[in-house]
Amino acid sequence: MKLIYCIHSICNPGGMERVLWNKVTYWTRHTDWQVLIVTTDQQGRPAFYPFPEQVRCVDLGINYSDDNAKSPAGKILGYLKRRRIHRQRLKELLMRERADIVVSLYPSESSFIPDIRDGSKKVLELHFCKFFRLQYGRKGVLGLIDRWRTRQDERIVRRFDRFVVLTDEDRGYWGALPNLEVIPNAVTNLSPHLSDGSAHRVIAVGRLDYQKGFDRLLWAWDIVQKSGRFSDWHLDIFGQGEWHDMLQGIIKKRGLTQTACIHRPTGRIGEEYARSSLIVTTSHYEGLPMVMIEGMACGLPVVSFDCKCGPKDIIRQGENGLLVADGDIAGLADALMEVMGDDDRRKRMSRHARKITDTYAEEAVMGRWSRLFASITRA
Repeated sequence: MKLIYCIHSICNPGGMERVLWNKVTYWTRHTDWQVLIVTTDQQGRPAFYPFPEQVRCVDLGINYSDDNAKSPAGKILGYLKRRRIHRQRLKELLMRERADIVVSLYPSESSFIPDIRDGSKKVLELHFCKFFRLQYGRKGVLGLIDRWRTRQDERIVRRFDRFVVLTDEDRGYWGALPNLEVIPNAVTNLSPHLSDGSAHRVIAVGRLDYQKGFDRLLWAWDIVQKSGRFSDWHLDIFGQGEWHDMLQGIIKKRGLTQTACIHRPTGRIGEEYARSSLIVTTSHYEGLPMVMIEGMACGLPVVSFDCKCGPKDIIRQGENGLLVADGDIAGLADALMEVMGDDDRRKRMSRHARKITDTYAEEAVMGRWSRLFASITRA
């Protein structure tokens, strides 16, 4: 079996990159498959996660992200030009490689890859939710494009041999598509140590950008600190991105420098989970938040906004975490204080959180992928 994954890049410590690394590592350990990763925007940067040596990586040099700072018109023209080059280069590669299965992780090739007749089966894997393009609330021309592309997504996904989403919630938004399957992300063992719920530390992990909503987290943390009850608790955010300076400004302006800190991403995040007692998620949208299930596997109860999609599939209210109405900053602060202020409850929730591995065990999840690949290659 030859398997190709298409992704924007693998240089960032994001959840999608983490999930791909988990899968590719599993295939190389448990099968004799050939695996190739094809990127568009790697730009010579090293992979953040240590992909196995036998996995080949090829960058097409499209560099869509070079247009991010341009005007709306410049972005549109740049995207169309780069997509034509992308289509040509990817077709040449696929015709040369002749893979059995090609998986698109929903970058730009999803609109044209089913038309490439290289003999492979095509799988589309969505790591967000159906409405991810609309969560930014953009206005004007870009807002119209977001709405148009969301409608086009409904047409695009039907053209693949399989379309895979992460949650039952998201499946409901797409409707009764004949090629639709739900396969969640798997959780892997990140650390030999587990949290016992005693550390007075809250952790958040993710890219410092709009999606993860860490500005909302800091506003809630300000409320927590103003209560005067939790001055011995600390909030640690691990991530990098374009919002770093803005978030640092909130910390300084709100007088949180003694209790909140932003750290660079770490390859030893499991140890950081074990040194914490609570994980918090404030995203505007998700697919299935990898950091949430990884943190829970390490014994962390979770407090999260009820965003689309993922948290309501994972959290059992009051048992392994607390869900808060999306955007309710005061409610988020109250939920944090509810868990932080009750040692016995927090430790009980910690024990329940570890049971997440029963649902998202690697062997079970990867077995579902194996059966999917076998079924479409037999067809």
